[in-house]
Amino acid sequence: MKMISLRLTTLALGLAVSGLAMAESYVVDRYQDDHEKGSLRWAIEQANSKPSEASEILIQAVGQAPYAIKVNSPLPEIKAPVKIIGTQWAKTGEFIAIDGSNYIKGTGVEACPGAVEGQFGTNVRTTTLPGIVLRDINGVSIQGLEIRRFCIGILMNRASNNLIQNNRIMHNYGGAGVMLTGDDGKGNPTATTTNNNKVLNNYFQDNGDGLELTRGAAFNLVANNHFISTTANPEPSQGIEILWGNDNAVIGNKFENYSDGLQINWGKRNYIAYNELTNNSNGFNLTGDGNIFDSNKVHGNRVGVAIRSEKDANARITLTKNQIWNNGKDIKRCEAGGSCVPNQRLGAIIFDIPGLEHAHFVGSRGHGVKIDPANLQKTCQQPNEQGCNPQPNQNIQAPKLTLAKGQIAVEVKGQPNQRYQVEFFGNSQASSNEAEFYLGSSTVATNAQGTASVTWKPTMKVASITANITDRLGATSELSSAVKLK
Repeated sequence: MKMISLRLTTLALGLAVSGLAMAESYVVDRYQDDHEKGSLRWAIEQANSKPSEASEILIQAVGQAPYAIKVNSPLPEIKAPVKIIGTQWAKTGEFIAIDGSNYIKGTGVEACPGAVEGQFGTNVRTTTLPGIVLRDINGVSIQGLEIRRFCIGILMNRASNNLIQNNRIMHNYGGAGVMLTGDDGKGNPTATTTNNNKVLNNYFQDNGDGLELTRGAAFNLVANNHFISTTANPEPSQGIEILWGNDNAVIGNKFENYSDGLQINWGKRNYIAYNELTNNSNGFNLTGDGNIFDSNKVHGNRVGVAIRSEKDANARITLTKNQIWNNGKDIKRCEAGGSCVPNQRLGAIIFDIPGLEHAHFVGSRGHGVKIDPANLQKTCQQPNEQGCNPQPNQNIQAPKLTLAKGQIAVEVKGQPNQRYQVEFFGNSQASSNEAEFYLGSSTVATNAQGTASVTWKPTMKVASITANITDRLGATSELSSAVKLK
């Protein structure tokens, strides 16, 4: 026994000498919002008092469910690497709520002002009235909580290497349920400040935007979350908005009932894969360069994939192996996005859908937002037209398909002496012109006149087949007209 005690003492001394103090635990077992021992505010203050030491805040279930801590004023920002854990989730799957309704006055978007006077609600620049704030801090973990009725549920501002997992984020009607932003405080992006965060296995309901990756947020992972909006949401804008965010991965999430399931505004090299998007006005609403959309399921929306025109003439968006079906629904939901233009061309992949920056957008650009008409953009409709954006995605043209003796003949018109990949899709209905099943691909190379042809034989029984092409730099076309097989 003396030998064991000596070893433990030696270990503790070794940790102290190395600067790695043993983690402390602060138990929250009273729900009054004060500075007394056992309150959440007290626990955060204790953790912040040792900013170089890791600790944990264990929030206990007190009284009868539902469990809720109502805060009367903003909580202290998190300034130490701490784990904040609602302990009941691991036992029963129940969340312990942190609720801002005692000091966020009002229940609508008007309660959440933007950074510019007179603006409020979703789609305005804001870091106003958040619930939990991680600013200039690394190594924080938040689990097992319901964060509700703030203007931003969790604000991660210039914060890296943090984990948000197994939470419920609800009714945060201002900026977002979770906002990851490199905002420097003046609306400018900062690089390398909001990196390598993980947002995993959370449930987002009735937030303005579910989640935002903005102003320099990069190399973050958002995976296996469920984003849903209901009729209670006053501004169902985006499940996720990426604004000037680069190199993020959005994997295996579900998006339902938004203006846009996922919207990218000029972000680069984001990888978006294995998500499901349904009952949105636009499934994907996109600008940006080098973004890749791989193996997503996009169905039951007004427009499956909308690609907007932009000022960057070199921007390219890649679509590959996506399953897109049963779109063209009458879903005119246009809060900071969506598709509400009368007589809008609908379908699986549609170029030149207008966004907030375009003169012909129909819908809300954000409450209190006023844009000088001279700054609104339009898309060039004629060759050599000036003062307008080029056609989206290099104006790459879909291939032409014909059926002959059970084989698909493909004609490609593109740039001379260039490689293209053709992807083939099947549909269960002969009348469908979408991309319900991914069937395979083929590679072609154009001649000096920019044309190429190839034949391809389907191995799966389908009623109709469509195809699109992707150039060597990653720009993907709309779908071809379908050929019927039966």
